[in-house]
Amino acid sequence: MSAVLDAAERAFLERERVGRLATAGASGAPRVVPVCYAPSAESVHIAIDEKPKRGDPRRLGRLRDIAANPRVMLLVDRYDHADWSRLGWLALRGRAEVLEGGAEHARALAALRARYPPYRAMALEALPVIAVRVESARSWGRLDPD
Repeated sequence: MSAVLDAAERAFLERERVGRLATAGASGAPRVVPVCYAPSAESVHIAIDEKPKRGDPRRLGRLRDIAANPRVMLLVDRYDHADWSRLGWLALRGRAEVLEGGAEHARALAALRARYPPYRAMALEALPVIAVRVESARSWGRLDPD
């Protein structure tokens, strides 16, 4: 992923805390959900967590979409309704893979827990992690820190 992002984009991705994951299943219908994420050298990882969900977390729409069509986009943005000179966004396109265990899954959970304290109290080991293999990036606006 470091070959895809420049230094300002990488810093923005690491600094911001919420993204929007866009998926589309076999029908092509889009789905966008807000997500917490942790960037690594090769991917961006997104946990499926213990927050209340209807039914089995493995049946979530985003996971069904990825199984049918692994092409995804993660949009990370900064919005300020009062000062539009501060607006900026980073759009990452790539292929998603659902991890159900293993070394990368464990590293992703450690990174997510370091980044988001509420994850430290959740039993995430038995839940999937989405790994976005970033293929391209596009950004706009101010990516520098406030």
